[in-house]
Amino acid sequence: MPSLLSVARALTMAVVLLGTGAAQSAPVYADDSGAWSVAPSAGGGTRPAKDGRPYFYVEGTPGSVLQDTVTVTNPGSKPRTVRLSGADADNTRGGALSLERGKPTDTGSWITFAERKVKVPPRTRADVPFSVSVPEGAVPGDHPGVIVAREGGRDAGVRVHLRVSGPTLSALTVEHVKAEAGRISYDVVNRGNTILTPRLKVHADGVFGPLLDRGPRTLPVELIPGRRVTLTEPWTDAPALDSVEVTLTVTASGGAHGKATASARFVPWGAVAGVGAGVLGLAAAGVWFVRRRRGAADDPPPDELEQGFVERELAASSTGRGDQL
Repeated sequence: MPSLLSVARALTMAVVLLGTGAAQSAPVYADDSGAWSVAPSAGGGTRPAKDGRPYFYVEGTPGSVLQDTVTVTNPGSKPRTVRLSGADADNTRGGALSLERGKPTDTGSWITFAERKVKVPPRTRADVPFSVSVPEGAVPGDHPGVIVAREGGRDAGVRVHLRVSGPTLSALTVEHVKAEAGRISYDVVNRGNTILTPRLKVHADGVFGPLLDRGPRTLPVELIPGRRVTLTEPWTDAPALDSVEVTLTVTASGGAHGKATASARFVPWGAVAGVGAGVLGLAAAGVWFVRRRRGAADDPPPDELEQGFVERELAASSTGRGDQL
């Protein structure tokens, strides 16, 4: 098989007039301005499709060189100069596939273009050959990447789903489950070497029986091998006062299965604080009343008070000289 460089030297950049019936699939990282777009060429690659492909899919053994073609379309009235590059894929915080910033170290670094700088005349498209050179020591499994096109301060791109041939393992774990008022948070970790789209099942039991039972549903996640994402599940009708055990079960294709349980106590602290303040107030009033009663018991009776007052008055009025009346 000839190398890409030899193909690039022998092949002139294909610039084809854009016909009205040419169907182009929408790129994953699309340019909203509509000025230009990038997409897999129709009818090429490991899995060709006459109506266009939403992404590239290439598969090969370590040491192989895989070839395909990317199409840059310019429907506008001005020429465009688009720069092409490869990048690694990553997960967003919510688990969707995204572009990893920085210098590529995986699939993005294995992509080589026949031309990195593409000049596309108005109302035409340019078909650019590229290759993916899989290293000899590449780990089997999925290695997602992205072909990125840049022009005029805008970026557009299309996914490259590369699978290196060899044993595959679908495995995941569920960790750090935490139940709070209004939500359940948890981590999902891809422990295998294939991209996973998990399905989640949620169950919760309280002191008096089941509180929550949600059947399996597919999560909006494409989890890359080795990645961890933190997700949340809404629970707006969580109990105000209960002791709860929450169980999360996550599955994915290929037999991946993970399960985790967490305990939580729901206490209406605002109400508890109000009741506590009331109890303290009653206790303080009781102490005051008891002390008041004790102080009253120690005081002499009123007649004794009056007699003592008279005696003090008589003593004060005495002259002490034995005056006779």
